Amino acid sequence: MSVRAKKHLGQHFLTDESVAERIADSLSLEGYEHVLEIGPGMGVLTKYLLEKDTTTHVIEIDTESVDYLKAHYLKLAPRIIEKDFLKFDLNSVFKGEPFAIIGNFPYNISSQIVFKALELRDQVPEFAGMFQKEVAQRICSKEGNKVYGILSVLTQAFYDAEYLFTVPPGKFNPPPKVDSGVLKLTRKAHFKLPCDEALFFRTVKTAFQQRRKTIRNSLKTFNLSDNLKASSIFGKRPEQLSVSEFIELTQSIETDS
Repeated sequence: MSVRAKKHLGQHFLTDESVAERIADSLSLEGYEHVLEIGPGMGVLTKYLLEKDTTTHVIEIDTESVDYLKAHYLKLAPRIIEKDFLKFDLNSVFKGEPFAIIGNFPYNISSQIVFKALELRDQVPEFAGMFQKEVAQRICSKEGNKVYGILSVLTQAFYDAEYLFTVPPGKFNPPPKVDSGVLKLTRKAHFKLPCDEALFFRTVKTAFQQRRKTIRNSLKTFNLSDNLKASSIFGKRPEQLSVSEFIELTQSIETDS
């Protein structure tokens, strides 16, 4: 694959075999039979996934990479999906069955990949992969941290997030200008929220749109009662609220009259 094509895709291809193997080994492979790798490129991670006792699928939009994979991984060929992960209906492949997601994700769409995975949370018990380090840290960060935000809260509402290790630029071609970080998401046993989930998403996103303001001010458009807004939680800024407090906040908004 040409460097020009790589830059167009916003992807830096991993060249270190030991890092690829560590990423592949991060999945528990429990509770599902299928693994979906996003953006496999020339298959440096794919080869280790194919050694596992699961069925590996890959989704790739770059034709050069697809041609390479078909030529070098003959058994994988029927399970190469030549589509855009963000736009493709994966149920046409998995038919409602559970599957894990893994990959060395293109930096420019990595957050969108996580949001799409959250939409698929009923089917995705595990998620592992490489991001720009600051994005991986943001996903895993806790309340009170300056990088804690929408991605942190929405992800951790449904998954336990673990930052695994850092990968320096020299492990890629072309080398990125920043470090990368590998994380793992494990879906919580009780991942159905005790509140309206659509309202929860809306509450979190609205609160962080004005993260320097208190919840009382950032949620003005919700037209909440004065009695509810008198609660102490409304005097906090969004970055001070834990995931459980955002759930409690959503419950209180739901019952407000």
